[in-house]
Amino acid sequence: MPALIAPTVRLHSAWLAAHREWGPGRHEDGFGLRPADEVVTPGGFAAWVGRLTDEADRTPEPGGVRCTYRWIVEGETVLGGIALRHELDDFLLRVAGHIGYGIRPSARRRGLATWALGRMLDEARGLGLERVLLVCAEGNTASARTIERQGGVLEAIRDTELGAARRYWIALRAPLTRPHPG
Repeated sequence: MPALIAPTVRLHSAWLAAHREWGPGRHEDGFGLRPADEVVTPGGFAAWVGRLTDEADRTPEPGGVRCTYRWIVEGETVLGGIALRHELDDFLLRVAGHIGYGIRPSARRRGLATWALGRMLDEARGLGLERVLLVCAEGNTASARTIERQGGVLEAIRDTELGAARRYWIALRAPLTRPHPG
């Protein structure tokens, strides 16, 4: 069964396997990976995991926002990642939203994104957020369906610096019961 866990250095090799599967130049949404992050060596990976952990627990650096990262795992396999930004700055409001996620190609079409998004919506409720913004590329029908399954209401399709994007808002109410995907 899948689980959401905090980033951990214990899964370095498993995370690298997922990273390789995405391939060069591809962006793994939900992992908080920046171009300057060095994740191949154990020391670089540990520094990156430390930054991800710190972003949820402390006041961000100027221009940053607090963010909770979770990895979607099954046993010792990293299936994807999901990130909950605790607030929106101008860039996030325009382009990325409160929550970003990605599922490695070999793990798609199992309902993992819908399940993980539901769990992160519960975390957003716990933070006291009343609604969250999710944004996906206009042509990403799988992500659009995932957001809609969790109650996303399309606000608009807008041009952004990253291309045309669908903007959804999800109103947060009492937590719903969500079974694990199977």
